[in-house]
Amino acid sequence: MSGNREYKSDVFSMLMQDKERALQLYNTMNGSSYDNPEDVEMVIHDGGISLSVRNDASFIVDARLSIYEHQSTVCPNMPVRSLIYFSVILSDMLSDKKKGTKSGKNIYGRRLVKIPTPHFVVFYNGEEEQPEVQELKLSDAFEKPTDEPNLELKCKVYNINDGKNKAIMESCGWLNDYMTFVNKVREYHADGAFDDLAIDIEKAIDYCIDNDILKEFLKTYRSEVTKSMQLNYEFDRQLELERADAIEEGMEIGIEKGENKMLFTLVTKGKLDIDTAAEEAGVSVSEFEKLMSEAGYKVPETV
Repeated sequence: MSGNREYKSDVFSMLMQDKERALQLYNTMNGSSYDNPEDVEMVIHDGGISLSVRNDASFIVDARLSIYEHQSTVCPNMPVRSLIYFSVILSDMLSDKKKGTKSGKNIYGRRLVKIPTPHFVVFYNGEEEQPEVQELKLSDAFEKPTDEPNLELKCKVYNINDGKNKAIMESCGWLNDYMTFVNKVREYHADGAFDDLAIDIEKAIDYCIDNDILKEFLKTYRSEVTKSMQLNYEFDRQLELERADAIEEGMEIGIEKGENKMLFTLVTKGKLDIDTAAEEAGVSVSEFEKLMSEAGYKVPETV
């Protein structure tokens, strides 16, 4: 794994690589009762595709394509991302790369080409308060809203934090165990220094192993889990810092614009001469006049 993550791998995606776990979660989300893990066809789309368009888990059960994503940060763009995931997966399927054929399926022919029915789900476990369940739509991102979009994609987001979606968590034991592990990391690392993160993750792993929570998985992939959790914390921390910087920058711009607006008004009403106003704004008179004009204020004529 690399700190420069084009593709954000996490413990959830590692767990979902197991067909039994994938099938259990599928049954939970669809009210089905499939019992043969071999019914699950894992979808891997890494043949010449940028890692940035890989999602956490994609698999097919009974001609239904489940595209599952885990998020620890709020992201309203999941329908757009899901559309990209689906397009990449579908492109691979139609080209029939797995079978080594050259032509793939003929989507230009007279015969209808069947594709798996897609199902888009996001499991959210971030620390920001979010609804228990919400539906995001691709059409919400359209610059020109329409009541009848020609293209639509619906993505259900399920909050899997403590006390949320209890039926799902009780039905899918490993998902509940996963959240127990995540919560233990948060508990041990509460107010902790970033340098202590690896130690706190190791403590959470020890707790889970001692209490038979994802025991075999954590024993087998202990090193990978520790590294993955470290990267996730680093990634989320970087997002928080970037967001804080953006908010601060926006506030500074807002204050600056507010001050300029007040100066523009005073100059327009003749209560402040333009030389003094420009000095207050920290710009030349010509620059101040340009700013006034761009903001829609009438620049006073000089005698």
